[in-house]
Amino acid sequence: MIIDVLEHAREYYALGPRMETALRYLETQDCDTLTPGRHDIDGNHVYALVHRYQSKLREEGFWEAHHHYIDVQYVISGTEHLGYRPVSGMQAGPYDQEKDFYKLEGAGEFITLRAGYFAILKPRDAHMPGIALHAPEPVHKMVIKVRV
Repeated sequence: MIIDVLEHAREYYALGPRMETALRYLETQDCDTLTPGRHDIDGNHVYALVHRYQSKLREEGFWEAHHHYIDVQYVISGTEHLGYRPVSGMQAGPYDQEKDFYKLEGAGEFITLRAGYFAILKPRDAHMPGIALHAPEPVHKMVIKVRV
């Protein structure tokens, strides 16, 4: 997992051409004006999912991971906790191939993502997004899916 602020995004272009495409998209978009839903960047290789939601209490969250996509999670506005733990050592639920998604059970660490921060989560990185710091609050977030 990588956590950084948007002004340092170009430092991660070396992670590959698809990652560079994703990060350049973040750098060049007026993210505040993007409507919720899917925004194609490079077909199914790189695409963005824009969300507006209320952060939730930790006990309402769940751990998740993917097999075929890296997540670049960028907070446009609001603040949330993001749980992280390596997938190894966690109990995995059934895999949904269509959504490239599976739930996990276990415990991990939580970090704070504020507006302007992004997290890069590889398939081996279990994560619990959308968690409130103290009480639920509105969050506007973009998740860019990068095919590995």
